[in-house]
Amino acid sequence: MRMLDFKINSSKKTSFPHYWEMCVGSSHAYTALRADYQEQLTKVHQDMGIKFVRFHGLFDDEMSVCIENFDFTGKSQGITYNFVNIDKIYDFLLKIGMKPFVELSFMPSCLASQKNQIFPYGGNDSMPKSDKAWEELISKFIEHILERYGKDEVESWYFEVWNEPNLSRFFSGTKEDYFHLYEITVRTAKKIDEKLRFGGPATSYNSWIPDMIDFCQKNNLPLDFISTHHYPTDDPLWESGMDIDEFFKKTNGVPQDYPRGILKVMTSKTREEAQNYPLFYTEWSVSAMVGDSAHDTPYGAAMVAKTLADNDGLVEGYDYWAFSDIFEEESQKPGVFHGGFGLQTVDGIEKPVYRLFEIFHNLGDQRIKVEDNNNSTAEILAVQKGKDLQIVAYNHNVPKEPIKTEQLEINLDKTISGTCEINRIDENHANPKKLWQKMGEPTYVNNEQVKELRAASQLKAESLKMQDGKINLELMPQSCALITVSNYFE
Repeated sequence: MRMLDFKINSSKKTSFPHYWEMCVGSSHAYTALRADYQEQLTKVHQDMGIKFVRFHGLFDDEMSVCIENFDFTGKSQGITYNFVNIDKIYDFLLKIGMKPFVELSFMPSCLASQKNQIFPYGGNDSMPKSDKAWEELISKFIEHILERYGKDEVESWYFEVWNEPNLSRFFSGTKEDYFHLYEITVRTAKKIDEKLRFGGPATSYNSWIPDMIDFCQKNNLPLDFISTHHYPTDDPLWESGMDIDEFFKKTNGVPQDYPRGILKVMTSKTREEAQNYPLFYTEWSVSAMVGDSAHDTPYGAAMVAKTLADNDGLVEGYDYWAFSDIFEEESQKPGVFHGGFGLQTVDGIEKPVYRLFEIFHNLGDQRIKVEDNNNSTAEILAVQKGKDLQIVAYNHNVPKEPIKTEQLEINLDKTISGTCEINRIDENHANPKKLWQKMGEPTYVNNEQVKELRAASQLKAESLKMQDGKINLELMPQSCALITVSNYFE
């Protein structure tokens, strides 16, 4: 078996900002009132340092934000605005040290131009029946949050208009409709407080960015940041420029093959298109398909490790979708490990990718140069944290492409011997799904089983030998590991 050779060059360092800690995605707004949602999000914030959370459906009917009143004859008596449910959510976020990344969607039924309902929770994807109706809602909302939370606090938040307006499943209007909705929203909000930060187009698969910038510049319209979304399974659609509905007709919704490292390719192109605007990916994950095992297995951890290492320096924020399998866009799915988007199962069991984000949260902020010419599926990232040298090793390839166990030799730039510490995520480590399968894949788990599964997800430190400035280790397919050499820098 060949040995892959890596060389650490600690004389060459660059800043390594934790851009992935800006935000995380979640299920629709109303679920944020649930106790288990709040418990899991608190844990994510504490374990990973994530600062913002983003969700759809802030203005959905279930949130009771905008209510049309009728008399006994059915005659409308006007609109009542009620922000109490939003307040409960925002109060909770601020209490635990987080902030909302505010997505203004969907359309309240009493303001909607059509009776369109999407998802089991009934979001309305249509334009407002009049500009005035929407502007009044936005005005009331902005004035309310400024009064309740204060100018300085709300000015530290971010605001998007809608979600993925380029997809017919989220928005029934045209591109021009979306730009108009963005314009009237931003002009209304900025009249109240010009320092509020608005951006977009919040599109799927890196779309509409040059058009968005052009529209805002031509109309002298504020644009404080660029936001978009991508998933590796978007790649064939992204490359072809096809209409998404036509694409899904041809593929029957089956995930298509995509190349290793595609998210960096997409991000690099989008970085150029975004010009000098801050770039936020307000959704991304290892797959766009509910039911894809990538979300539940060490595959996801290995892919996220590569992606976070690759996209360093390209984005200001990278919002993983989502923090929990408490997720109802296609209804709440049965089972424990059902391929949901979450970092945790609905019972709060931490998946391998959860542990990977924990590892990255605990990395330092100085990246060290690594030299290698291996052309392999295995790579390493080296970081300095105080006096410690941290090395994240990962062995990842995309489905249907070859991958095997690799032998790595990491050459340090100090001739030292002894032991260092290693924490692994692979088939046999931090992989609770494997234990769940041994349990017989129960649809429901009791409290004792949850404890066992959470214990199986824990990272476990082991000793690893160093000899004459070399570290040798074996990396299984779709695995990753954190190696810590204590007091390397003295």
